[in-house]
Amino acid sequence: MRILVLGGSGFVGRAVAELAVSRGDDVTVFNRGLRFPVAGVRVLTGDRLTDGGLAALRDGTWDAVVDTWSADASAVAAAAAALNGRAGHFSYVSSRSVYHYDESAAAVPQLDENAPLVAGDEPGYAGDKLRGERAAEAFGGPLLLARAGLILGPHEDIGRLPWWLTRLHRGGPTLAPGPRDLPLQYVDARDLAAFLLDAAAAGASGPFNVVSEPGHTTMAQLLETAAEVTGSRADLRWIAPEKILAAGIAPWIQLPCWLPPGPLHTFLHDGDVSRAVAAGLRCRPVRETVADTWAWLSSLPGSAPQRDDRPVVGLDPKIEADLLGS
Repeated sequence: MRILVLGGSGFVGRAVAELAVSRGDDVTVFNRGLRFPVAGVRVLTGDRLTDGGLAALRDGTWDAVVDTWSADASAVAAAAAALNGRAGHFSYVSSRSVYHYDESAAAVPQLDENAPLVAGDEPGYAGDKLRGERAAEAFGGPLLLARAGLILGPHEDIGRLPWWLTRLHRGGPTLAPGPRDLPLQYVDARDLAAFLLDAAAAGASGPFNVVSEPGHTTMAQLLETAAEVTGSRADLRWIAPEKILAAGIAPWIQLPCWLPPGPLHTFLHDGDVSRAVAAGLRCRPVRETVADTWAWLSSLPGSAPQRDDRPVVGLDPKIEADLLGS
């Protein structure tokens, strides 16, 4: 296929470009040219936030387009409109954050693609992704909305799995947030990429929850595998959620990937993915994701890349030591 990736040098977009090239597709990426491109792609340069920034896309036709934009939806709308009639399929990488979360609810049902969405004027990331979904309709053709959850894997630029790998490699007494059997639902960026390319080839459209099946792994499996892969002598100290929260430690940010049992955990880690699975989604074992991310991280001359529009994650060593010593 002739593939156009809007982005294509970062995390998910890079995974799409790499996989497409490996499959023999003709791959074009469009971005600002600030990162080293995937070998074998054609690079078009432009800044979609500036006037005339899409000029490099004035010509050309493609079988499929993948857009990973997560901020101002006007950029999605402009690109989608510019490609109207010149591509056979458009995929927008959205998020399961577009679903409405009721903080007062005692329980959360397993959400499928028909669940209520946030308001159109919702501020922040969730609103940006919903507005991005609606902006992508300017494409005017088959549109797939890939509502991903937690995304892990090589080239991650949010810092979640890289932080855990670095921390476990350092070793010593290590705060492990319980319970041990807490189920996790995530998707490897490469499996998300495979789903996007296969779905485009099949002409699939509409929303899909693109994340592993609930319970694909657990906190214990993730951290114990990471400790083994990094060759560390980390002493995992499993701490009850109540004690972690009482210490003022913020789930998800200070302890990446982790949320205490409850409605929010159910909301993010117990989604219905049957539609995506029926359409071909397959998720690799957690060991492969962990090992490949560690191999990539170990190959870097410095620290892992960090997006400047996301908070830096991880727990201060002093806070960790204080809790473990209390």
